[in-house]
Amino acid sequence: MSGKDFILALDQGTTSSRAILFDRDGVAQASAARELPQIFPRPGLVEHDPVQIWQDTLTTAREALAKADIRADQVAAIGIANQRETTVVWNRETGQPIHNAIVWQDRRTTDLCESLRQSGHGAMIQARTGLIIDPYFSATKIAWLLDNVAGARAAAEAGALAFGTIDSWLLWNLTGGANHSTDATNASRTMLFDIHRQCWDDELCGLFNIPMNVLPNVLDSADDFGLSSQDLFGSSIPITGMAGDQQAATVGQACFTPGMIKSTYGTGCFVMLNTGTEAVTSENRMLTTVAYRLDGQTTYALEGSIFIAGAAMQWLRDGLKLIDTAPDSEALAHGLESTNGVIMVPAFTGLGAPYWDADARGGILGLTRDSSIAHIVRAGLEAVCYQTRDLLLAMQADAGNVQGLSLDVLRVDGGMSENNWLMQFLSDILDVTVDRPIVTETTALGAAYLAGLQVGLFPSTAAITGQWRRQASFTPDMDPDRRDELYTAWQEAVARVRTVA
Repeated sequence: MSGKDFILALDQGTTSSRAILFDRDGVAQASAARELPQIFPRPGLVEHDPVQIWQDTLTTAREALAKADIRADQVAAIGIANQRETTVVWNRETGQPIHNAIVWQDRRTTDLCESLRQSGHGAMIQARTGLIIDPYFSATKIAWLLDNVAGARAAAEAGALAFGTIDSWLLWNLTGGANHSTDATNASRTMLFDIHRQCWDDELCGLFNIPMNVLPNVLDSADDFGLSSQDLFGSSIPITGMAGDQQAATVGQACFTPGMIKSTYGTGCFVMLNTGTEAVTSENRMLTTVAYRLDGQTTYALEGSIFIAGAAMQWLRDGLKLIDTAPDSEALAHGLESTNGVIMVPAFTGLGAPYWDADARGGILGLTRDSSIAHIVRAGLEAVCYQTRDLLLAMQADAGNVQGLSLDVLRVDGGMSENNWLMQFLSDILDVTVDRPIVTETTALGAAYLAGLQVGLFPSTAAITGQWRRQASFTPDMDPDRRDELYTAWQEAVARVRTVA
């Protein structure tokens, strides 16, 4: 190949930072990754070091280019995908964060969220943002930082501080502080953005006591975000794509038609249903969010968020030392007929959709003297599937009010989707076909597609759709009575760990 035939995708996730170099056919040419340490100051609190996030992102980008023996002047553009809601506030002059990043999983603002709910703000917030009041989102995290870091509020009001989700933080550093921007998908996860008017909402900023001057500019998901500093890669590279990781995966899975649905199995699990130009208001505690914004036109989605999926396997590996590697779980699950009644509810950081119970905590129920490591590990895998069914049932109820929407096929991606046993059990519990693509790194691929759309490397969303290829398909093969029996047991287990009805 010659000329600018490559896109550099930067995929900064909750547990790792990675860079993947894609060609114009959407094929990965090289990749590099760094595991991201988690910081737990107290139970329920989760932080990251934003300086390390930037340094690891830069390192992996350079490594991917070196592995492929590709120069920066051969790269058409950079695309960014990021863990969403995670909040960084930094000094505009020094570029230094005022505190560790507060991660989306963090629960420190539970009391503030409850106060907002009790004060009757929930309906207005959902109507404007599509979100349900929860510590998950950025607004209360920003408020906490401004109220708890010495001098932060005065500095913010004086215009000296900048807020960003991880995409904005990376963009700031990539451009040497020249650009403070985000895209519409990330903005839609802050609880400060009116998804209908597509702008920051001054009333919401007032409610959370957040000066609007700390907020980034909001651009399309494929747009001109600036140029990387020349000293980073040897030549400046245009930054032209940006989306929150789940929205990027939706693009990477080519879910461009209303009714198409994808589920990403990473640290958490996130199901996103394309609803087209209609922002469907959920009556079943799903989120209404921006799927992507292209050429000024917004496409919306219904989303269900499960906070713990792959993180449960990480806990079984690192916390309990029950497995040596996450892939070991597949062989253990395969070797059993069932969990013998063992059920894991991995509510380590509360329960997400459709429960939204920030104070719920995890439990392993149904243990007997016969319970083994394999039973517990398989229960952890099964929990991912039961939680996905929770989401799909709620979405089916919402989608039933929208003409043309049907949930027949689920496209899956993320690290856990490589587990064949898990994907078959998922199909069985959901009673739908599960399709896994050839490229399961769809978050990075989606960032690459968005960047490539802006610079013309990918001519259209139709061209992207034409590149999608199925690697495996899983179809339901479980007795309906058994399916109902297992799911009823799951619902009973969830009821036992919940703190709110």
